[in-house]
Amino acid sequence: MLYPTPGLTKDDRRVLDELETMREALRYQVAEPRRWSGQLRRNLIAHAIQGSNSIEGYQVGLDDAVAAVAGEEPMETNPSTWDVITGYRDALTYVQQLGQSREFAWHHMLLNALHFMMMRHDLAKWPGRYRPGDIYVDEAHTGRRVYTGPDADDVPALIAELTDWLTDGEPGNPLLVRASMAHLNLVKIHPWRDGNGRMSRCLHTLVLARDGILAPEFSSIEEWLGAGRNTYAYYDVLAEVGGPTWQPENDTGPWIRFCLSAHHQQAQLVRQRIDQAARLWDLLDDWVNRHGLPERVVSALQLAATGGRVRRPVYQRDEALTDDQAVRDLRALAKAGMLEQRGQTRGRHYVASAALRDLSAPARRPKEIIDPYQR
Repeated sequence: MLYPTPGLTKDDRRVLDELETMREALRYQVAEPRRWSGQLRRNLIAHAIQGSNSIEGYQVGLDDAVAAVAGEEPMETNPSTWDVITGYRDALTYVQQLGQSREFAWHHMLLNALHFMMMRHDLAKWPGRYRPGDIYVDEAHTGRRVYTGPDADDVPALIAELTDWLTDGEPGNPLLVRASMAHLNLVKIHPWRDGNGRMSRCLHTLVLARDGILAPEFSSIEEWLGAGRNTYAYYDVLAEVGGPTWQPENDTGPWIRFCLSAHHQQAQLVRQRIDQAARLWDLLDDWVNRHGLPERVVSALQLAATGGRVRRPVYQRDEALTDDQAVRDLRALAKAGMLEQRGQTRGRHYVASAALRDLSAPARRPKEIIDPYQR
């Protein structure tokens, strides 16, 4: 028996209706080709990688997370953490592909394959194989035991029940509710020696990817879950709903409310970033035209203005330039006082100058993110 889907409250249905309206609006916003959309997608994936891994204690700066998505080498992350980050990147990349797969089927070996991608850097953790024995979750700062997983002999049957449910169980329930319940059940089954939290968040994103309405990078709540106090709230609701052992008779209503609130707030943030990206691009495009520079340099300015590091290889690939063209463009922006060079040789990159930060400030003003259950 899995943890069951709860009955939805009036507030749950209101939030779901609002989310459906937001998702439809986002779908139309991202469907129309924009010069800035590729950079936005890459940053959203980087935020998801950064957020999900930070929950497990693997810290990576956003610039290096972006580098992982772009296939570049890190500037600050140590090799062991980089293995974790690139493994998770590969799993998310596969999730993006599975969202469009015509041959897709839910199966325990699909989950094991995703787990192998994440954990292949450490064979001692049995990547792609279920745990051979008991598993426990202890609180990091106290050592207190907070969860004991089900018996290892029960894991294959529980995963089979989960994949059967994913195939055709409760098809009338809203997609976001189904994704949230898949997340909860997988993390409570805890089928692997390590990586169970990351796999459960990845499964949540995969269920949404299969919907096809919105690309997974615009639907994932992994960034939100990894942000500050949200992580503590995430652990708290898992403990409240899941219990200290496998207890599928528990009320899962608080978990659904938590996840719907997370989706709503992340959707607000994504919508805000889309609006900001559009305003910022127009503002920078106007500056570039007035200064007689090629339009393509707007992408470099956009990245720097949003706090990113501009690396010559990434800019060159984004704009399909030669080495000489990319170097000339970045030097021209530095000469114009919009970028500042940092580092040397392989570590060389460019960041926003004070002038660029001042110019872009009106387009980057954040709006308040509101919890839909606390209005």
